[in-house]
Amino acid sequence: METEERYTPQPEKKGKAGFMKMAAASFTGVLAGGTMMFYMAPSLLDTNTTATETKSSNTANEITVQPASTASSSENNLMSAIDSMSEAVVGVVNLQQQEQFNPFGSQSMAATGEGTEETEAGTGSGVIFKKGKDVSYIVTNNHVVEGADTVEVALAGGERIDAEVVGTDALTDLAVLKISSDHVTEVADFGDSSALKLGQQVAAIGNPLGLDLSSSVTEGIVSGINRSVPVSTSAGEWEANVIQTDAAINPGNSGGALINSTGQVIGINSMKIAEEGVEGLGFAIPSEDAIPVIQELMEDGKVDRPYLGVGLEDVSVLSREVTENQLNLPASVTEGTVISQVEMGSSAAKAGFEVGDVIVKINDTKVASTSEFRKYLYNKANIGDKVNITIYRGGKEQTISMTLSAQSE
Repeated sequence: METEERYTPQPEKKGKAGFMKMAAASFTGVLAGGTMMFYMAPSLLDTNTTATETKSSNTANEITVQPASTASSSENNLMSAIDSMSEAVVGVVNLQQQEQFNPFGSQSMAATGEGTEETEAGTGSGVIFKKGKDVSYIVTNNHVVEGADTVEVALAGGERIDAEVVGTDALTDLAVLKISSDHVTEVADFGDSSALKLGQQVAAIGNPLGLDLSSSVTEGIVSGINRSVPVSTSAGEWEANVIQTDAAINPGNSGGALINSTGQVIGINSMKIAEEGVEGLGFAIPSEDAIPVIQELMEDGKVDRPYLGVGLEDVSVLSREVTENQLNLPASVTEGTVISQVEMGSSAAKAGFEVGDVIVKINDTKVASTSEFRKYLYNKANIGDKVNITIYRGGKEQTISMTLSAQSE
């Protein structure tokens, strides 16, 4: 991802007020989240493939989305749906090595190969979504496993087994694990989150506050769709596209399932807003956004995105003195993103971008902020695409053409 650095001539502004501020605070302090790739491969919407094929397939790059259910959302339906999911939602344990103090010298015990042990750094939830002959796959949140030396999965029956991290993506806050299929009895089906309606009945399943309360269920409705929530990830700032629900989501629920009344997973629980006086604001990553990321993680272990190699800052946070006297922007230009750093040898450097360039358009899409620029790059553009980027340099508008590449290129 692009290196984030504040534009040095102007001190950092003190954030955004209200809801956006609360969301960012809750991400780091309560339940982290991330978002999203806003595309879906056509094959993922093939509803002719049966659920049985999904559960028994050994092909890692096939994930089936089940058609939206038309069944009524009665209490009995939801109870049956929860029962069918009981063993597909598991606990995920993040174990990290802790160095013990050496009372007999200055050399650490870790340096001598002694005195380290793995302790629980945190717990979350996960959803078994695919079973093969030998291995089965689990989706969870990246922040649940981030920094782990070892990951364990706690099954519904209480047994804990080793898990391997297949791939992680900090920006979308998703991770894929695999375990032996010998331990898997139930597999969850994905539903189509694009078919969700406001007020639709849903349930959140996970392990709030740790494994002692494993497989807890909370009930609610879809309170909002296509919500955009600012989040801070280890890959940079992002605006997550999420489902809002009033079903209670607590620490430890991260990575668990948000299901509809027929037991289809339509979201991966990710975060909540935790502020005094705030209640019933939980968020989940929609299945339509999660599935393509999950598929890429299964295939490649990572998500490759176009990489420019620049630091960016919103024009809107800069003082008029900076925009007029240092950037020489016309008074009519009040939005965009300014380049504060260009990495040597990066694709941006090769294309001729310079510090102080103000990006206002990519192809035919106006750019009002850094977030909008990134969303275009990550959601509408692909590695290898040629794009035209309109900038202001020294007060004059010009266009730079470049071919997008990955970070490693």
